[in-house]
Amino acid sequence: MSGGERLRRVVVAGGGTAGWMTAAALAKTLGHVLDITLVESDAIGTVGVGESTIPPLVLYNRLLGINEAEFMRATQATFKLGIQFDNWKDVGESYFHSFGITGTDHWSAGFWHFWMRGQEMGKADEYGKYCLELMAARARKFAHLPDDKMNYAFQLDSSLYAKFLRELAEREGAKRVEGKIQRVERDGDSGNIRSIVLESGTVIDGDLFVDCTGFRALLIEGALHAGYDDWTHYLPCDSAIAIQTKSVGPPVPYTRAMAHDAGWQWRIPLQHRTGNGIVYASQYLDRDAALERLLGNIEGETLTEPSFLKFRTGARRSQWLGNCIAVGLSSGFMEPLESTSIHLIQRAVLRLIQMLPLREISERDIAEFNDQQMTDMLQIRDFLILHYKATERRDSAFWRQCALMEIPDSLQHKIDLFRETGRVFRKREELFVENSWVQVMMGQGIMPRSFHPVTEKLTDQEMDTLLGRISGNVERTVASLPNHEDYVANYCGANEAEAA
Repeated sequence: MSGGERLRRVVVAGGGTAGWMTAAALAKTLGHVLDITLVESDAIGTVGVGESTIPPLVLYNRLLGINEAEFMRATQATFKLGIQFDNWKDVGESYFHSFGITGTDHWSAGFWHFWMRGQEMGKADEYGKYCLELMAARARKFAHLPDDKMNYAFQLDSSLYAKFLRELAEREGAKRVEGKIQRVERDGDSGNIRSIVLESGTVIDGDLFVDCTGFRALLIEGALHAGYDDWTHYLPCDSAIAIQTKSVGPPVPYTRAMAHDAGWQWRIPLQHRTGNGIVYASQYLDRDAALERLLGNIEGETLTEPSFLKFRTGARRSQWLGNCIAVGLSSGFMEPLESTSIHLIQRAVLRLIQMLPLREISERDIAEFNDQQMTDMLQIRDFLILHYKATERRDSAFWRQCALMEIPDSLQHKIDLFRETGRVFRKREELFVENSWVQVMMGQGIMPRSFHPVTEKLTDQEMDTLLGRISGNVERTVASLPNHEDYVANYCGANEAEAA
């Protein structure tokens, strides 16, 4: 593409969740001005395991004009109000990271400062009692509330989500080409990608290429050699096994993350089946032992063969290089502990649309895109590290390594600041809000030594009124909610045959 020509031809290399999220958003937003082609091979399958998401996906679906009930029915989805963490602080202990805001913040200090003062006065109940989403999750209840007063996400089948988005993208004009990529052709002058060549000999030219080829990163790394920052010294798990099981009970509105002596296990309830998986450090647990452990800790009949995955947690050094943008696993990998994989796809796609060039690609746009993407990933990285570092577990070599490891200065500052003053600050549109950090830090055993002096303005009666009003409102609202299972069945229920 020369400097004077309009950018028209966008080629998405690879399908799956990343590819079809990209194609659907581009087609819905710019399908009338862009020629969008997605290349994927049926021979490269995806495993339809349960996928846990976070609340920004609600907005993404709304931006695409997706009917939520139709989407949930098509993906066998349930609602999600947070994640229950078992055995992370120590064996036998649990805490809950909810999507909600706990209590009511004052402009000078977060609610947790008032809660700590209330604890000192002997007036405060446990912290979670002041959070609607957390208490609704415990009660296994859910409903859409006026003004979006209940924050939620989805637990869904990712392969069905890709299929749903494919239908949307093709309705909006995106074209799919079947075939495996054999090689990538580059322009001799600019070094940019000119075309991809399929095994069939088909040549697909483009002005802009989106690499959604997963861990293989055929374009951004295979052709352009972007480089990779490896973070396994902070996040030592490097392997996973996934398997689906038939549901044995009503789906709960939360995901479980259950730590074991060499990593952790997930359990994600969909409408008629459950997504299960084990994440582990192969240094401390071999594949056969990991599979045996997973199969020994699942509920219900298995529906699929185990799917095995090897990975390196980290990020591509340049996620936009020349005329190629990496989206999804080709851009890097964050283990699924806080359900951020689909969110990172979403952020990259929306950011690409915001920065899409009319003609010549701007190096300043590329630099800004890469800076924002890396900032997102570093902030998520730190949040994930917190779960491993802040632990009282010393029962295995894995947990001893985690407790003793050096951590980034950015995370150490956040931990020290909270421990000393109870303060948490959110920077640069950081994904995880202050209350997320508070819930995980306190859940993992980091308790502040002090709280904000503004809390001492409250008299005993005022503290009673504040805490009682908040917990009372939460209790009354939860009591009025229907069961999650019933709400899902009425709102977006899919029959069991469709789940097969």
